[in-house]
Formats: sequence, C-alpha cells, structure tokens
Amino acid sequence: MKSKMLFALLVCSLALAACAPQATPMPEPTAMPEPTQAPAAEAPIAEKNIVEVAVSDGRFTTLVAAVEAAGLVETLSGDGPFTVFAPTDEAFAALPAGTLDSLLLPENKQQLTDILLYHVVPGQVAAADVVGLNGQSVDTALAGSQIGIKVDMGNVYLNDNVQVIITDVAASNGIIHVIDAVLLPQVEATQLDIVDTAIADGRFTTLVAAVQAAGLVDTLKSEGPFTVFAPTDDAFAALPAGTLESLLLPENKQQLTDILLYHVVAGKVLAADVVGLDGQSAETALAGKSVSIKVENGMVYLNDTVQVIITDIETSNGVIHVIDAVLLPPQ
Repeated sequence: MKSKMLFALLVCSLALAACAPQATPMPEPTAMPEPTQAPAAEAPIAEKNIVEVAVSDGRFTTLVAAVEAAGLVETLSGDGPFTVFAPTDEAFAALPAGTLDSLLLPENKQQLTDILLYHVVPGQVAAADVVGLNGQSVDTALAGSQIGIKVDMGNVYLNDNVQVIITDVAASNGIIHVIDAVLLPQVEATQLDIVDTAIADGRFTTLVAAVQAAGLVDTLKSEGPFTVFAPTDDAFAALPAGTLESLLLPENKQQLTDILLYHVVAGKVLAADVVGLDGQSAETALAGKSVSIKVENGMVYLNDTVQVIITDIETSNGVIHVIDAVLLPPQ
C-alpha cells in the first residue's frame, strides 16, 4: 500500500514539473562601442578679431586688401574696441573707374589710410545705439572727421546716402556694420588746392594724369586764383578711340598742354558769374583762345554743346566746375 502511495506522489511531482514555465536563458552581453571623439568645433565668430571676421566672411576681400595695403591689420587686430562700417566688395566696385587702383598705389598710401580710418569709430557702438544718434555726428578714427547719422523709415544712413545693410556682426575686439558704399572723408575743399581737390574727388583720374603728363601740376597748385572746367573720366573716355593715348605720348606734350590750358580761366569765376556771361566769351589760359558761354533752361553750356554739370567746387586757389565733355581749342 505504501509503495502505491509513493508511486502516485512521484507521478504527481513529475506532472507538476512538466507544467511549470521554462526559465528563459539570459542573453549574451553586447559589447559597447568605443566612444568616438567629436571633431573640434570652429571657434565662434565672436572669438575672431575684426580683421579675421572680415577675412572669413568672404564679402570683404577688397576691404581686407586695402587694410593690408594701408598697414592697418595690426591696428584693427588690437584690443579696441572698434566699430567698423565695412563696405562690401560691390561697394568698392561701384567707385569711379580707376579710383581703387590709384588708392592701392604705394604713393597714395596716406590717402588710402585716411579713407579706411574714416570707416572706424572708437568703442563698440551697436545698432540700437546708432539708431539713437539720429541727426547727430560721430567722431571717426580719422582725426577731425565725423560721420553724419540719419534714420529714415527704420533704415540707417551715413552721410545721408550710404546705407547700413547688416548690423551687429560681433568680433572679439568690437563690432562690424555692413554698408553699401564707400565713405569718403568730408574734407573742407578750401584746405586743398585745385590739383589735390581733383585727386581727392575720384572722378578726375584721367584729368590728373593728363595734368601730370603736361607738367602743369605746379602751375595749378600755385596761388592763382584759377577757374577750371574739369572733364570727368567719362568725358575723356568719350573721346575718339586712341585720342587720349596719343595725347599722353611725350612727343604730343605741347598739344596736351594747350588742351588743358583751354580748360582754365584766370580768376575765381563762380556759377552765378558764369550765368551772367550768357552770350559772351571768356578768355582762357591758352593765349588767344576763348570759350563761349550759353545759358539755356537754367543750364550752362560752353562752346554750345559742352554742359556744366556740377558747379562751385571751391578750393584754396580757385574753383572747379565739372563738365561732361573735353573742350578742344578751335584751330
């Protein structure tokens, strides 16, 4: 009897074991990947100085070249802080033809330096501060020269017509505001003679080159006074092909001199005086040759067709009136 009971208990135990859930085997541990070192991030732009920001930006290649030519890299890489109004490459390209090439010449380094310093304001002046200066002027790094500030329809303009198009580009030693044109120092014309005024203006590079080739620099820098009818670079470019090149040859120096003297009248004749000479002629510095004056619809014409387009640029030794064509002496 006992044997039967033991057998029955054994059968029940085996049955219960068979019905029990089976243990799930533990998975093999997965090896963790080796940590990958993150690439070094580029230094934030605000950790670069003004020159480095301009170089890395890509829109200021001409400005950077000018800063290098003027020897101002170390200055603008210094502690500062500085506020720089930075013209784009397109702004420099919009200067009159030949102006930039002339400024980059070693002999014009001081003029280039002055122009660049005129784009720098000491201290860090953010856009919000600039807007608050509406109607005022700020001192620049060019001694004695200021920039006028105007706010119109939410836009900021410097010296009335140069627009600030991007603001608050941060640098480690200051701030950059991007502008759409090159600022030219507001130099009092009466501080410069006729030749230096023409050089500083930028629209008379051909006239200046012709005056130099003719040996008339000392004459037009003398006491005077003189009135000069000054053709623009575009006016010289409109001459028949090859004319200018021929005039600049040494063997044609006298002909070039005669043409230039034909643009000069003795004395300081302001626009109001010229208008009063309607229908008359004025003797020029070319002996025996005069220019005729005609006033029509408020405009002044010389020799009937050459128009005076800008008047009364006063200088220390006279006055300049700008004309749209080259005057040629009558034969």
